[in-house]
Order: sequence, then C-alpha cells, then structure tokens
Amino acid sequence: MVTDIAQDERSNAAPQKEGAAIDIVSVTQAFRSGGKDLPVLDEVSISAKPGEFVALVGPSGSGKSTLLRLLAGLDRPLFGEVYVDGEPVRKPNPRHALVFQDPTLLPWRTVRENVAIGPEALGRLRDSQDRIDAALALVNLTEFADAWPAQLSGGMAQRAALARALVNDPSVLLLDEPLGKLDALTRRVLQGELLSLWEQRRFTALLVTHDVSEALVLADRIVVFSPRPAQVRDIIAVNLERPRDQSSAGFIALRERILGLLDADAAASGTDALHYETDATE
Repeated sequence: MVTDIAQDERSNAAPQKEGAAIDIVSVTQAFRSGGKDLPVLDEVSISAKPGEFVALVGPSGSGKSTLLRLLAGLDRPLFGEVYVDGEPVRKPNPRHALVFQDPTLLPWRTVRENVAIGPEALGRLRDSQDRIDAALALVNLTEFADAWPAQLSGGMAQRAALARALVNDPSVLLLDEPLGKLDALTRRVLQGELLSLWEQRRFTALLVTHDVSEALVLADRIVVFSPRPAQVRDIIAVNLERPRDQSSAGFIALRERILGLLDADAAASGTDALHYETDATE
C-alpha cells in the first residue's frame, strides 16, 4: 500500500498515462553456441497489470536479462509470444524503455544532450524542451544539465540514464540491474528515488536484480526463476505496506522464503551456494 504522502504527491502532479499490461506467454528462447542450441528460457509465462512493479530474481545466466530484451523488442522468442497492451512486441518502442546496469551515457554529450537522445531520434527535439527539463527535474539533475558524463558520480550517471528513459513518458520501464554497481548507500538512496518515480508516473516496471532485499523493497510481486533453462519457480506477492521496514518480521520471512527457493535450486543443480544479497551481475 502506498503511503498517504506519496498519494498526495501523485494527486498534485501532472496527469500521467497508466502503465501498460504485459503478457509473456509460453516463451522459449535459445541461442546458438558452438553449433548447438543453448536453451535459455523454457515455457516462461508471466503477466503484469498496468502500473504494477514486478521483480525478477534467479541465478546468473537464467535468462532474466534475455526476457527484458524480448520485451524491449531487441530480440524475438524462438517460441511463444510477448504482448504489451495486447499487441505483440515486434520491434523497439520508445514507450518501452530499457535501463541497463551501466548508464551508457555518450561522453561527448552533456547530461541534457544525453537525455535528449530519444526526442532527437524521433524528430521531436524542438517540441520536447519542456519534457527534457521535466525529466531532469524528476531525477534532481537540473543543476547538472550542462555537465559532462565524466564529471558525474556513479549515482548521478544512473539518474541521467533514468531521465533519458523517462523523457518519452514510457508505459513500460525495463530495469536490468540498474543499481547493481553502486555502493550500498547510493544504492539505497536510488531505490527510494526509483520508487518515488514509479509512484508519480505509474509506469509498469520490470526489474532484474540479484538483491532479494532490493526486490522486496520495490516490487508488488517477485518472480523467482530456476537455473537455466529458466522456468518460473514461484511468483510471490509482497503484501507489505510501503515504505517497507527491512527489519520487520514479514519482510524477513519473505526474504528467507525466496532465498530458500534459490538455495534449494542451487543445491539441486550441483552448484555452490549462491549469494543474492550482493552486487552480483547477470
């Protein structure tokens, strides 16, 4: 449940379009490696309601990032289908934004010029100056609009990447470990800022993370994947009031439940015990 303060902030904000519905239906994906098919996803089905925040957790290499690429229209599944608002995803869409672990800012462009890449590519740069200003303000980078990427801290660079994604008012925001390389304090601050952005904009969010606590802080539901080829191991509703107290009995119980599933899968697959509270990468 969103706090009353957050609800008041949304009521005073400019009206926003609701996020899109996502339906991933029996998706199987494989890649060619050494002349053989390397299975990655196996009959994966997941849905997200408009405006829902869903986190994806699972072992490294289990296909979580692959699933985001399918939703972004960067790849096509071998079998199955991916839908956004009932339409099959066939190609990239500026309203289905993808944020990577690395900010990938262009070093020869200022922060403002990086945020303007989307409107510029769409031929709307002249009419999008107010939108660019609003995106920078959303992530508290107005004063750094003319800075170069090399002058930014890691957290500020990731804020710029978020602004670049938000400038086109996405209905779907795909987050591929966007906070994974940040220090613990900056990560916690940006978790709060990301949650605030979602509460204001109500886009549908899919977050890939190896940090189970991060998933529990942010998400309405958590999808737990098995080792590759990934199947949906479990889908867990996070029925905890926001902002979430990580020391509460309910939070700890859910964390232990998810870690238990992940560790059981690690043991069954014969791998070493996995650690999901670290900044491990996909």
